[in-house]
Formats: sequence, C-alpha cells, structure tokens
Amino acid sequence: MPDGKRMAVIPTINLEYWDLVKSSKQPYYAGGPPILPDALPGDVADFPNFSWREYGQRVGVWRMFKEFDKAGVAPSCTVNAKLIEERWPIVEAVKERNWELVAHNYEQGDLLTNYAHNPAEERDLIEKSLEIFEKAIGKKAKGWLSCSLRGTVNTCEILADNGLIFFCDLMNDDQPYLIDTPKGKIVATPYSIEVNDFTFFTRRGLDTDGAVKLLTEQFDVLYEEASETGLVMNIGLHPHVAGVPHRIRTLREFLSYAKSFDDVWWPSREELAEWYLTCHETHIPEGA
Repeated sequence: MPDGKRMAVIPTINLEYWDLVKSSKQPYYAGGPPILPDALPGDVADFPNFSWREYGQRVGVWRMFKEFDKAGVAPSCTVNAKLIEERWPIVEAVKERNWELVAHNYEQGDLLTNYAHNPAEERDLIEKSLEIFEKAIGKKAKGWLSCSLRGTVNTCEILADNGLIFFCDLMNDDQPYLIDTPKGKIVATPYSIEVNDFTFFTRRGLDTDGAVKLLTEQFDVLYEEASETGLVMNIGLHPHVAGVPHRIRTLREFLSYAKSFDDVWWPSREELAEWYLTCHETHIPEGA
C-alpha cells in the first residue's frame, strides 16, 4: 500500500432518502431492514419506519459527523440522488469537509433489481442519478454503491460506460480487484454486510460493547494478515442506526483504537481505486 501503510480502513456512511409512499399495493421494501417488521403496502404511509429512518437525517448524521471530526477521519459517504435534492444541508456539510461522495442510486426504495430484465430502464435510472450528482456536486461521480447492494448483471457495464472507476456492491474479498466489462475495467472496492451497523445492531442484536468487540476483532485479524499483503476493512454505517445516542460510543471507541496504529491508511474509495489501477498487474498476473 502507499507510503508503507499496512492496511486500509474505510468507514462508509450511507446518506439515504426514502419515499414515504409508493404507487404500489405491494409491501414496500425500503432498501434496508425496518424497525417495525410488519410491512405495509407502498401506498400506505408507514410513519414509524419512515420517521425512524428520518431521525438519521435530522439528528444522527450530525452526531456521527462530530465523531469523525474529533477523530480526524474522513469517511466515504454514499448518497442517493434524491437525498441531494431533498436534504441538501447534509450534502453541503460533506462537501465543506472535503469528504468523498459516492453515487448511491436515486431513491433507496427503488432497487436496480427492479430492472434486472430491462437494462435500458436500469441505464436510464443510473444515468439520471449520475446527472443529478454531477450537477449538484460539481464533478462527475467516480464510484457507485447500489441500494441494498442489489445491482444486476448489467450494472458494472453501464457504470464503466459512464466513466466510473469503482463499484462497491461486492463482498467477496478483503482486497480490491478488477472487473472486466465490455465497456472497460472497473475496480471492486469491498463493502461488507457483516461489518455493518444494520447487521450487528438490528439483525444480530449486539449491544454497544459487542459491536466495539466485533469491529476491533475484525481490525486485529486483518492487521495481522496484512503483514503479508495489504488488506481493506470497510465499515458500513447508517445515521439512523449507528447515530443514535446509545450506540455512538461504538464509533468513538473504534476510531480511537484504529487511529492508534500509525501504519493504517484511511483512503477514500476513489483513492483506493486509483492506487489499485496503478499496480493491479502485480496483484494478479495476466492469465492467472
């Protein structure tokens, strides 16, 4: 890794927007686990789940930003195009800090898998999201995370065709690697469902101490293994999950722990992808 660093750590804050209702009688899957599990039809307002998520936009995200500011760590931030349109102060705060913004579809409840058999419509949705991103942020998106990591077999090709250089949906390695598409290569920058606040808090029911233990154990094993080859630790975070008062200590304690190692790299995903593009030939030899 650059400058003799041993491993990379990428905390990833997902800045997401959910519609209150959809034009559908089908159960509304809002791109992430609900806090109340009884799904309502899309055309019926689900105020408990909507307002639980909105807490992250109103309160939790600012609490998390303070912790990253205090730690001196710049997280990678994925952002829905509709959140750009509807919650601009959050995006503006990220821009002021010069943190990374990664395109994250249009709206969190509209998964790309809805267009798995219609690549033209998938392309339209992706390019609409990228156009809103570029107009608002002032530069083209370089990377993409699909809502709920639900991309299709066409997603990487569409992204490469639009000039993106990295893709975050895949969880099958602790290192970046190249994906070949008919429109060029794109770098997989690992994400994680397991090292993710949704999983350890809401799916597994860990308390704050348990979450700190999980994160430090993940870090320690990767750090030890990274003596042989550089590895990446991603942490998936959501303001309405990790940003609540009784969980924020998890973030504070882990950042303090990981920051005590001076050979850890804290790159943006774009920095990781650009670095990998300079050296991937030596990672996996041609024809291997």
